Amino acid sequence: MKINWGTGIVLAFIGFITFILYFVFRMSTDDSANHDLVTEEYYKKELSYQQEIDASNTASEMNANLKVEKTEKGLVIYFPERFDPKKISGTVSLYRPSNKHLDTNFSISLSKTHLLIPDNRLVDGRWDISINWEYEGNSFLHKQKLVY
Repeated sequence: MKINWGTGIVLAFIGFITFILYFVFRMSTDDSANHDLVTEEYYKKELSYQQEIDASNTASEMNANLKVEKTEKGLVIYFPERFDPKKISGTVSLYRPSNKHLDTNFSISLSKTHLLIPDNRLVDGRWDISINWEYEGNSFLHKQKLVY
């Protein structure tokens, strides 16, 4: 049987379309490819983004920058010494981009000007740290990427 060039082109298109459909089906049903959003409530979080920008600007304007340091005991967050530690409140969010099960949140409750996050809570790798804190009605935000 002899195949002309028109039949060959049609067979090539059918083969290509079959390959693409197989590839799409396989990738959409494969459990190893995780298609989750970065955070659970991504759209709700985006609506409050302007408040984050304002809090970050307030921290810069009032010179209320934090210092995050890795020590042998764990992760130490130093707050400005001119602020009364008992009046500082807020949360520390540790976000792990590679595994959402490692994400944690801590409440800020200080008696000194620093906060220690124990070493046993953190796994080696990249962490995104977000510290939302308030002092006398002013909101502050500090964000930092850290390799632990």
